[in-house]
Amino acid sequence: MPILDDRIFEFFSHSPAQTRRLGVHLGGYLRPGDVICLEGNLGSGKTTLVQGIAQGWGAVDPVSSPTYVIVNEYRRPDAQRLYHLDAYRLENALEAEILDFDRMLSQGSIVIEWAERIKAALPKSYLWIRLVYTAMEHRNMMLSPEGKRYEVMVENLRRKIYGDF
Repeated sequence: MPILDDRIFEFFSHSPAQTRRLGVHLGGYLRPGDVICLEGNLGSGKTTLVQGIAQGWGAVDPVSSPTYVIVNEYRRPDAQRLYHLDAYRLENALEAEILDFDRMLSQGSIVIEWAERIKAALPKSYLWIRLVYTAMEHRNMMLSPEGKRYEVMVENLRRKIYGDF
């Protein structure tokens, strides 16, 4: 699928380590209230990317998939919070709202795996990342910003990785 929107950033990862490094860069840009939405099939690298995001953000807690607990909370020494939500087991956006989405946003940033399942509960602005398995360790990631904050974030990430062009 060709990119027709110059705000979209396409990144090809050739290993889990490279996927984590992209996440580390992205995590360094997170501020309280930010929402990162991840879409992709099982094995597409969502949790690997979140491990990098949490590391770049400064989490002191280990990162694991919240599939069975739905939400993991990671801390930073400055008391900031990063919420890692897995919406796979949620039936709809109402179930996400019951998790007190607004409280999580007021206390920190949120990264959501399987975000497409709760799209109606999302704020108007967010960063959407679609991950696609392309080969054994290769992933294609399309970062699509919704809102000026995320457009700037993606542009900064693009410059950090590829430089000015």
